[in-house]
Amino acid sequence: MQSQLATARLNGLLITSPASWFYLTGFTGEAGALLISRRGTALITDGRFVAQARQETSGIRIVQQVGALASSAGQFLKNEKLARIGFDASRVTVSQLSALRKSSGSRTRWIATAGHVEALRGRKEAGELAHMRKVAALADKVMLGAIKLLKPGIRELEVAAEIEYQMRQLGASGPAYETIVASGKRSAYPHARATGKRLRKNELVVLDLGAILAHYCSDITRTVVVGRAPEKIRKWHKAVQAAQWAAIDAVQAGVSCGEVDAAARKVLAGHGLEKYFVHSTGHGLGLEVHEEPRVAKGQQQILEAGNVVTIEPGVYVPGVGGIRIEDDVAVHAGRTEVLTRIPRDLIEI
Repeated sequence: MQSQLATARLNGLLITSPASWFYLTGFTGEAGALLISRRGTALITDGRFVAQARQETSGIRIVQQVGALASSAGQFLKNEKLARIGFDASRVTVSQLSALRKSSGSRTRWIATAGHVEALRGRKEAGELAHMRKVAALADKVMLGAIKLLKPGIRELEVAAEIEYQMRQLGASGPAYETIVASGKRSAYPHARATGKRLRKNELVVLDLGAILAHYCSDITRTVVVGRAPEKIRKWHKAVQAAQWAAIDAVQAGVSCGEVDAAARKVLAGHGLEKYFVHSTGHGLGLEVHEEPRVAKGQQQILEAGNVVTIEPGVYVPGVGGIRIEDDVAVHAGRTEVLTRIPRDLIEI
């Protein structure tokens, strides 16, 4: 981090992302601000987390805030006489920045910057990849169990509740995001929330779930038909499956994220379905379920060894239903590794 500060001509960097301060220090508290400077590292947090911070971290200064967090952080910077402080504009609100500026004084310049810690987090080390293999395997088990639950009459909310219960039974600290169970015409909504709707015979059901284990996230989607699928649905599923394989094959160190996205879109275009693919092909995965890099149209960012991304093409036809297949893929030098391993074929139950 010190070399990055020097390159950016910053005296310090204020980090307000819990995932990033955990990555750098091991602190798991919910509130705080981490300041990295050439003089050292300080964590500012409130009285609820001071003892916890001292236990979980090593070699950093713990400062108990007085009053609001932003005001305390600004006052600390004023006392330290640090002039150029970087902050992530996507993580700091307008009101927080105003308080920081007011309390830090006129000598401190606030420089909008982003990506310093995220770039480090994007390249997973061996220990992190080991955690991600375990949480992917956990997600596989939960998905297989969820599929067995599906039958006419069961409510989407019941399935979602059982999914999240099974995660915790298997050791997860919780879901990585709100579990998606979308049936019938609602499966055409890419981020549909589970409702009280009951599953019906011969309906599509999209199951999208992710767990957190040892702080790392998984993300997997499968599409199921409760009954028998008509030929049209079979063709759509085969097209999405082929698009996913094309994108996975394109995932390599040195390839741009836009090229991976284009590989999926090309297959769907060949089936006349590209207009029904309404989101990006994937996203980075790690301590957060959505992080860098973005696997999206036109993205020039180059994949590197250590990246873990989701590959999740889909087809969503309003009034009919949707199909999505999603897996987690790790990038290695010279090869890739699909972390989620359950079958991707159309499931009829």
